Amino acid sequence: MQLYNTLSAKERVALIEEAGQERLTISFYKYAHIGNTSIFRNHLFIQWNDLDVLGRIYVAHEGVNAQLSVPAENFEAFKLHLSSISFLENVRLNIAIEQDNKSFLKLKVKVRKKIVADGLNDETFDVTNKGIHVGAEQFNALIEDPATVLVDMRNHYESEIGHFKNAITPDVDTFRDSLDIIEKDLEDHKEDKKLVMYCTGGIRCEKASAYYKHKGFKQVYQLEGGIIEYARQVENKKLENKFLGKNFVFDHRRGERITDDIIANCHQCGKLYDTHENCANEACHLLFIQCQECAKQMDNCCSTECQEIHNLPFEEQKKLRRGKEVLKYKK
Repeated sequence: MQLYNTLSAKERVALIEEAGQERLTISFYKYAHIGNTSIFRNHLFIQWNDLDVLGRIYVAHEGVNAQLSVPAENFEAFKLHLSSISFLENVRLNIAIEQDNKSFLKLKVKVRKKIVADGLNDETFDVTNKGIHVGAEQFNALIEDPATVLVDMRNHYESEIGHFKNAITPDVDTFRDSLDIIEKDLEDHKEDKKLVMYCTGGIRCEKASAYYKHKGFKQVYQLEGGIIEYARQVENKKLENKFLGKNFVFDHRRGERITDDIIANCHQCGKLYDTHENCANEACHLLFIQCQECAKQMDNCCSTECQEIHNLPFEEQKKLRRGKEVLKYKK
């Protein structure tokens, strides 16, 4: 049995369009002890491939982290399968605010050392000693408290297009980088301040809250379900929405709009704009914000140098790409 994708992204798009079925974009995570990760990985692939699930799923000894897309008509069968796995029974599913049938085009289930690259030695602290989980209503009350320090646990390219009002948004490229910076900045307030954290779906805060409690922070809170669940609760309960802009997501959408506020700028002309693109030069593929006017002028490239390379014959581009390191983000 083949336990990998056999269709290209282009072929998958054609199949999705031909099927004409609505799909749901979903994310979830769960910290748990998984003994044989390879067997568990194969089990997920076989079951989910039969349900036409697409997405990116990481399996590690510490648990599972999944971002995926499933046909709406298979959603109940998908939940039934999750319930058949003891530690995934009743797991919280974060369903995207904005749906896109093409958010994922392949099913990738990968075995990793960790479900989030945090660079931490988990043997030095108790990862189950987590902070207090709060819903949208309590979160709103907490962040109005003068004794609260609100911290965005995401990377700078995520918080650039959307974040909570008055949040600290560390200028970092990785989750691991933010941990030390936040601890250093708040080292004098480990006892008198309430440390309130949020991220996209909650998984980074889950580990960070245990880490900061280990580091001596006495009052640690995290937003249950992250920004995704917050937006849902705000809508359902008619609460004040304290988030501004877009929530960055790690699929083909790159972001889902939470409010109409545009708080970012095109990296080339400075116009208010908040949509990320990848540089069309395959040797670069930089993630950056580019408005439609600049995209047209620059042939979807991040610089004139990349534009020149992008317009070369394909074989010439391949020669130039050999041995080149791909950059990830442009501020």
